[in-house]
Amino acid sequence: MIDLLLRRLSRAAQARKRAGAYRRPFDPGAARKILLLAVDHPIPQSQIFGFHHYADRFRDKWDADIREYPVDAPLDASLAEEATTVCIQTYFDIPDADLAELFSAIRALNPDARLVYLDWFAPTDLRLADRVGPRVDAYVSKHLLSDRRQYGQPTFGDTTLMDYYGRAYDLPHEEQTFNVPNIFLDKLHLGPSFLTADFMLPVFERGKMPDGPRPTDLHARIAIEGTPWYSAMRGACAEAVAQLGGVRKVTGFGIRHDKFLRELRASKICFSPFGYGEVCWRDYEAILCGATLLKQDMGHVATAPDIFVPFETYVPVAWDLSDFAERVTWLLEDDAARIRIARNAFEVLHDYARSGGFVDQMASALFGAAQP
Repeated sequence: MIDLLLRRLSRAAQARKRAGAYRRPFDPGAARKILLLAVDHPIPQSQIFGFHHYADRFRDKWDADIREYPVDAPLDASLAEEATTVCIQTYFDIPDADLAELFSAIRALNPDARLVYLDWFAPTDLRLADRVGPRVDAYVSKHLLSDRRQYGQPTFGDTTLMDYYGRAYDLPHEEQTFNVPNIFLDKLHLGPSFLTADFMLPVFERGKMPDGPRPTDLHARIAIEGTPWYSAMRGACAEAVAQLGGVRKVTGFGIRHDKFLRELRASKICFSPFGYGEVCWRDYEAILCGATLLKQDMGHVATAPDIFVPFETYVPVAWDLSDFAERVTWLLEDDAARIRIARNAFEVLHDYARSGGFVDQMASALFGAAQP
């Protein structure tokens, strides 16, 4: 209950700031002025919180002042005109006409601002490359395919995951190709993922991994209902968990978030299967709570900071789950390895948060080749 109360208070405080302090005029003495045109929802806001959390570091290192305004409200002309960098989030399904109108309005008010698109979406594809790429100076994604040559190639369905599971379960997907011009790849930047959420980043910065007893062997709450490929993939994951014998498990779904985190703090292992994209909230929540992360192999995805180093920060399983039981058994039998992997992952994110790595990671996208 305390976790839930603190999170609600934090969210309420951020909402008040988004309605007030974050909209005040820029400091005229700042050399750089960053305007965030943001979507007000927990997932995209997890990409925004780091800007405010490290506002003092941005000011100290880059003499940058930061403001936030809702992307779906009429543009504030004074903020838009003064900004030297405008960061833009949009909704996943924004129509072409609305997208064109948004960028035209920004350019009409400020032809010289550096425009940065913040992609907060789940899939690793770059379906907006053709639509957004020509309009921006930089494009930031929370995760990317490790092999950039895969972009622009046809997939059986919209995403890498749809391709694999559509073939595996003989689903009626259609081939899809999202055009990704080579020049767009030069604008591509890898930003951080969910660790910059308001309920995680401050905890990682403080740097204390939860200790205490972990009576649950495996935490594996798995929602199944969804599109056909998602349901098939998630159903197979739930079945693999169900077949484990002699393992103390937490399963099912539909639980309040504070209780979910409390369960993770009492668990040795967290199985975090793919969602509609490869990278999930639960990957970072598991690490936050000190559980060892078990997940389908992430070798095809790049994240930064990298929490997907096999057997160092997480334990991979085959996409067909053929080694799932073997991996669980090993982790439960080898306490030292399990604890080492969990601590390594936590330290990666603690080091990032404590050092203000967000500021350095975002600088090239925000400021180009400029020097502090």
